[in-house]
Amino acid sequence: MLEIKEFNKIIVANWKLNGSNDFLEAYFEELDSKNLRLNVCGVICPPTAYIQNCYSKLHSLYLGAQDCSKFKEGAYTGEISASMLKENNCIFCIVGHSERRQVFKENNEDIKIKAAQLLNEKIIPIICIGETLEQKKMHKTHEVLKEQVINSLPPNSSKESVIIAYEPIWAIGTGMTASLEEINDIHEYLKKDIKEIEDYKILYGGSVNSKNASEIMNLENVDGVLVGGASLKADQFSEILKA
Repeated sequence: MLEIKEFNKIIVANWKLNGSNDFLEAYFEELDSKNLRLNVCGVICPPTAYIQNCYSKLHSLYLGAQDCSKFKEGAYTGEISASMLKENNCIFCIVGHSERRQVFKENNEDIKIKAAQLLNEKIIPIICIGETLEQKKMHKTHEVLKEQVINSLPPNSSKESVIIAYEPIWAIGTGMTASLEEINDIHEYLKKDIKEIEDYKILYGGSVNSKNASEIMNLENVDGVLVGGASLKADQFSEILKA
């Protein structure tokens, strides 16, 4: 398993349901032209169909997946197991993204099982948590996040093996971003007030782009970013990697 404690910042690209072989060729050609010399952990999470094609082009970046099955094997048509991701060179895997929770109705127990499967295969889970706008307005952010953390975290997790990504649901794909003070305060709460994830690596996600990434990553309690739409543009993602 990759030793994540050695990295000061971790920057993860979540391409979601986007991409094509032509897109990959153009994307990595542009990234290569930037001659990146990284002192951060950069991760690309493409759709599963493009994992192998991405792996051959990554160079200084690491490979991740966007999700995995909670099942190890069996009659589960369409599922991709953690062991299959391992055989395809995945080092990281996102689980519990708000789209999985909301669109596909995944719950904390599902996410805990998936994360445990990944850890068994020496893949680092990136467990996503976040509150809705309604929950934020009701001042339930801390309560919601703590409940998600405690019930999504597998028993064999540790700060060396699991990453937490805080993505306020109201800020994903909306162009809205939490204020720098809000981001730092929430990350401080997660790191210092929830004993189950004390000193874990905590990433921020939610409309991160090349213009705000540097300010966000310079915050004391932020260990990196999870990037959605902006990661689909090689020029923007290269700027974020250098931020």
